Amino acid sequence: MPVYVWEGRTIKGEKRKGEIEAGNPSIASAILRRQQIIPLSIKEKGKGLSMEIKLPSFGGGVKEKELVVFTRQFATMIDAGLPLVQCLDILASQQKNKVFQKVIYDVKADVEGGSTFAEALKKHPKVFSELYVNLVAAGEVGGVLDTILNRLSLFMEKAIKLKSKVKGAMVYPASILAIAIIVVIILLTYVIPTFKQMFEGMGGALPGPTQFVINLSEWTQGHILYILGGMVLFAVAIYRIYKTERGRKVIDTLLLKAPIFGDLIRKVSVARFTRTLATMITSGVPILEALDIVAKTAGNKVVEEAILTTKAHVSEGKPLAEPLEQTAVFPPMVVQMIAVGEATGAMDAMLTKIADFYDEEVDAAVEALTSLLEPLLMIFLGVIIGGMVITMYLPIFKMAGGLGG
Repeated sequence: MPVYVWEGRTIKGEKRKGEIEAGNPSIASAILRRQQIIPLSIKEKGKGLSMEIKLPSFGGGVKEKELVVFTRQFATMIDAGLPLVQCLDILASQQKNKVFQKVIYDVKADVEGGSTFAEALKKHPKVFSELYVNLVAAGEVGGVLDTILNRLSLFMEKAIKLKSKVKGAMVYPASILAIAIIVVIILLTYVIPTFKQMFEGMGGALPGPTQFVINLSEWTQGHILYILGGMVLFAVAIYRIYKTERGRKVIDTLLLKAPIFGDLIRKVSVARFTRTLATMITSGVPILEALDIVAKTAGNKVVEEAILTTKAHVSEGKPLAEPLEQTAVFPPMVVQMIAVGEATGAMDAMLTKIADFYDEEVDAAVEALTSLLEPLLMIFLGVIIGGMVITMYLPIFKMAGGLGG
């Protein structure tokens, strides 16, 4: 019989590893689960390849809202006393998204083969995040899977709502700027040349601003492909730089310090950090593991490094609030409230209160940002586009003045 080397975690969150004899990885997993150990990896002794039952991911094409509905319905069925496999079968059969349907059927097959629900989900990381899998694992071990799934669906709904607010705040100015650039290019390449031909027929020297716009139009027409190519290359370069560790840190640092958007990004990061950590602690996930997962979902490299630094200090026995304060990333109020939560033993409740408060702060920040940007963008469009139109009419005004004199 094959011997498998395993690594896992106990109910209390302690890491364990060892060897076990079993017919296949699924049987080994079932044996460990009966011993109240959550397997993290199982591989056959003497072989480098993991036998942890990892199949190709089918994540692309599964929307967040579909995952929320799946989680909410799953929680209701489990609470009603339906067996896990039957729940998966029902949910898969009514799923309209064929990609997600295949994922659910694969999860069902793995559960029928002896895997835990969390292990089956872990094989589809593009659909079920590490946070999702760990919370489900905690729910299975504690026998409160329905409660955990309800908590997860609520968490995801709030996360989607937060993301949509931020997208709305970012899309509006970006779309206005894009329209402004397109309008300016059309004016310079099509409208201004028509005025130029008219002015050449009139003769005489043109006013300085008019001549400048005409020269700019001629230069734009001669270099339009280079301009468009340069814009594309710039966007690609920023994207590539952001994909590197150092580049992402530099850009995320600049974003946090940005005069208009920086405050909003910081509030979003705090809301996401506190909400995620509160959900994981309430669900029974150990603090160190929770901090590690929260760091990966931070969405900002500076915040991620601050959380990982905090985790390192907490592993040495320090309270959470102290290293958080030293990072200088989180506002003093947040640190103080977390310190109170630690002192009173109500960390999860305090984190939830902070998250709710910062959700409201994000709402106010988005509203204020929109109110501020609307007049600024209107002024920008008026100065750029209106200024170009006025410069084109200056020679006509000059000629009309000469006739009047």
